[in-house]
Amino acid sequence: MIRYIIQIIVFQLAFLLVYELFLKKETFFTANRWYLLLTPVLSLILPFASFTILSEVVPASAVMAINNTIKLPEVFIGSNQPQVEQLPTVHIVAEKTTAVNWWLVAYALGSFSSLLLFLKRWRVIGKLFRFKAEDKKDFKIVEIPNSRMAFTFLKTVFLGSEISAEEREQILEHELIHVSQKHSLDLLFFEILKVLFWFNPLVYIFQNRIALLHEFIADEEVVKRTSKKHYFNQLLNSAFETQNLSFTNQFFNKSLIKKRIIMLQKNKSKTIAKFKFLLVVPVLAMMLVYVSCSDDREVASQDPSNDIENLISKIESRDNLTSDQKLQLVNSLQEIEGKMLGSSRFEDKKVIEVQGYGVSSDGADVPFAVIEEVPAFAGCEELKTNEERKDCTSEKIMKHVQKEFNTQIGEDLLEEGVIARVIVQFKIDETGSIRNIRARGPAPELEEEAKRVVNTIPQMTPGKQGGEAVGVVYSLPISFKNG
Repeated sequence: MIRYIIQIIVFQLAFLLVYELFLKKETFFTANRWYLLLTPVLSLILPFASFTILSEVVPASAVMAINNTIKLPEVFIGSNQPQVEQLPTVHIVAEKTTAVNWWLVAYALGSFSSLLLFLKRWRVIGKLFRFKAEDKKDFKIVEIPNSRMAFTFLKTVFLGSEISAEEREQILEHELIHVSQKHSLDLLFFEILKVLFWFNPLVYIFQNRIALLHEFIADEEVVKRTSKKHYFNQLLNSAFETQNLSFTNQFFNKSLIKKRIIMLQKNKSKTIAKFKFLLVVPVLAMMLVYVSCSDDREVASQDPSNDIENLISKIESRDNLTSDQKLQLVNSLQEIEGKMLGSSRFEDKKVIEVQGYGVSSDGADVPFAVIEEVPAFAGCEELKTNEERKDCTSEKIMKHVQKEFNTQIGEDLLEEGVIARVIVQFKIDETGSIRNIRARGPAPELEEEAKRVVNTIPQMTPGKQGGEAVGVVYSLPISFKNG
């Protein structure tokens, strides 16, 4: 969700910059109006757009490289690459909790406050409708006693009773342009956006810009029927009262008067200037390429770890396989997973799970397959066979990791239902201590937590070869599911 909101703001900022730099000073008022209405909507839709053809032209890895450092697989130099014992995958599931989502609470409070402000302004308008109204064919006029107000809302023009007949005629002509072109609907649209995206300052800027355009449009239509000089004098000499109602079109607004007069004095923009609207095309294309090439779903489909996880789940659920057959198949898949180069997904960050890290040469490491006496977890050292010691140690390590792993970290990082995998590699040295801990996962926080938990594994009985203690390298996959 946060990523979606950031994309909306960035896209709206890009569209707004195009308007401010290239379109704002042109006299294509109607075209600019539609630009300011459509581009915020496009910004809401674009993050969901995905075109396969664009992702094929620009691969996802190229987009990811903009924001992330690419992790290359480790290169091992030497003839004696250490052999790694693959431990069973440790499955950690974070149970659903009733913890308060304070971000959601803050958003709800902000939206509620914005809605209250909108309803308060709406109530002010509602009170004005109680005054005497004069119904016309396509609109009505509400006369406000002892006032010099002049503004429009939907199909209603509000005029103060103290406005002179001459002023009233010209103001009414101006306000009827707002009525006929339904300018109030534009402002109400941005009021809705302000309730939903109250934290986004760009929405307020868009509304301000389109309110000014409404005045330009109305002024342009009025001066076609009257003298510009006379109309300027009307703007400068009138001193109408105003209300702070952001969804009404007000005839007199001191902050806009100067801009309106300047725009009325401008020459019509040349037709060729309309080509400036074509600047939207490359901006839109870049947005589509970015969204298409950084699509989470595209990256997720290329994750072999998820495929192996699904196969293991299917094997374990089969009723026509014996326990020994299931164990044999699962162990084979986990061994394949441990040897292959994989990739994991988490918020568009590609991670390469590297197997076969180099091990320091300060001890004589022996491949697990040929070791005479495997390392043992406390309580497993008295068992007679290597297989029993191995199974006991694997089970003890799995329970230790499940107990010590801080599930809150995964809950904060992952959306509900998402599975993340971390591969941890470590060495049990000649003294039985855990050393050379390495990890690869979809997020640095999960990597650090996995290394911390493995580092808390208590002192073990070291492996032995020829009666002497030796080091053994292990690889431990940890699968974390949020909810």
